[in-house]
Amino acid sequence: MKIAVLSGKGGTGKTLVSVNLASVSKHSVYVDCDVEEPNGHLFFKPTELKKEKVSIKIPLVDEDLCIGCRKCVDFCKFNALAAVLDKLIVFEEVCHACGGCILLCPTNALTEKDKAIGEIQKGVSDQVKVISGILNTGEESGVPIIKQLLKDINDESNPVFIDCPPGSACIAMESIRDADYCILVAEPTIFGLHNFKMVYELVKIFNKPHGVVINKCFDDENENLIEKYCNEQAIKVLSKIYFESELGKLNSNAEIASRKSEKYKLMFTSLLQTVIEEVPHETVTHS
Repeated sequence: MKIAVLSGKGGTGKTLVSVNLASVSKHSVYVDCDVEEPNGHLFFKPTELKKEKVSIKIPLVDEDLCIGCRKCVDFCKFNALAAVLDKLIVFEEVCHACGGCILLCPTNALTEKDKAIGEIQKGVSDQVKVISGILNTGEESGVPIIKQLLKDINDESNPVFIDCPPGSACIAMESIRDADYCILVAEPTIFGLHNFKMVYELVKIFNKPHGVVINKCFDDENENLIEKYCNEQAIKVLSKIYFESELGKLNSNAEIASRKSEKYKLMFTSLLQTVIEEVPHETVTHS
């Protein structure tokens, strides 16, 4: 069972929900796909850390074979190649490693070399396996790291909780590709509603079963913009997390609330049970 946790913007509570669900699930796997700014490890503080580099293939030019035909330059939509005075220059920082330039080269002047773009860290926190992807500063795309992260959990028998990147860009799409269920975390503000709609459209495109956790609720007397929208669109509201100083303090101190408070342990255990009931039955049975 793979549960992806998304949000339309940063700071909504995506990691709060992810780490606590993984924690109350006991034997589970937490995967931090927010490779540009991973912070799940700050909460779990994993031990027995193992690190592995993630590399991509980028073009390497053999100047003796290059005839300056510019076919590769014209092909590259990311402007990662340029021909200056019949000399081919590769701008590694913007190369997307698609390999098209190598296929097109009529003289085989282009081959491939490895370029490290980040790393994957694996550790253990209590009974949770913690896996984090970290993109090197200045790199163009974290998609290759996310692909490797999700490849590593293909054969995982325990429940997997995927902490997705915020927003609805390519890295978020890659994170939910193999998910069995998506939890959308939203905050009840105008800005929060705007960004929630974008990520809601994303899960609909991928045809993923989904539900919503509304975080930072104040009370039930004032109008809740997210809840109103969910009711209008017939979107399942899984839970509402109320704005409380105790929870805010625990989260700000990078503490896993469900491990520090019986109250929050019960809250996230209840949320987990609700999610399990929503996940397609065959998926839960298989996991």
